[in-house]
Amino acid sequence: MEAKQNDMTPHEAARALRWLAEMGADDIIAENPVNRLQPAPPPAPRAASAPAIAQVVAPALSRALLPAAGVSSAAGCSSLAEIEAALSAFDACPLKKTATRLCFADGNPQARVMLVGEAPGRDEDIQGKPFVGKSGQLLDRMLQAVGLSRQSGERDNAVFITNVIFWRPPGNRTPTEAETTMCLPFLIRTIEIQKPDVIVCLGATPAHRLTGKSEGILKLRGKWLAANISGRNIPLLPTLHPAYLLRQPNQKRLAWRDLLSLRQMLDAH
Repeated sequence: MEAKQNDMTPHEAARALRWLAEMGADDIIAENPVNRLQPAPPPAPRAASAPAIAQVVAPALSRALLPAAGVSSAAGCSSLAEIEAALSAFDACPLKKTATRLCFADGNPQARVMLVGEAPGRDEDIQGKPFVGKSGQLLDRMLQAVGLSRQSGERDNAVFITNVIFWRPPGNRTPTEAETTMCLPFLIRTIEIQKPDVIVCLGATPAHRLTGKSEGILKLRGKWLAANISGRNIPLLPTLHPAYLLRQPNQKRLAWRDLLSLRQMLDAH
């Protein structure tokens, strides 16, 4: 019998491949052979449980490696209001001189979940709150889809949001190593005081700073790690930054998986 010719045009074939990749079918050959003619056994029932947290925990963040000015200023704070006041009086970070307003935090201070981003943008600089622009609006919709909100007064359904950097870098440029390190003592002290049950890192920068890992966010995302803060190991989930999702909307499926994992972790504890 004569083999049937493929009647797809190159353009149609390229579109089909892109569709398969977006649906997650990005492996042509699997590592192990599969007998497609043999019926698959029914999945074994299992009890709901929290996602596994990586056994390798990042070393505790050492204050000895951080700038003394930031460490001493942050250490004297015993409440989130005092941290905000200390940041308002803190002149050692050069970003303060070019920013319009301090952008410390938003949400419910009693929340179980702390979200940590990188740095404020233009809208955040104007309003003095993190994630209030287009990426923040997307973030709010994402959180709402799994029953969470920064406006919630109930601890179990609320989130607390902050950043690694508290002032907008000029032109939204990437913060320098010195700028990030200067702000880090205040982030650490914020975590110590707020005492979240779970930390969600929005993007690579907070994930790198709080875990000591250096892989790209696409490799880190979706994996439960732990941040060692003052001897306390806090479950930490890296995920994609909403600003990245606005540029790459096809990656929202990955962020959705991460949010479902977060919801599963919260429900299990």
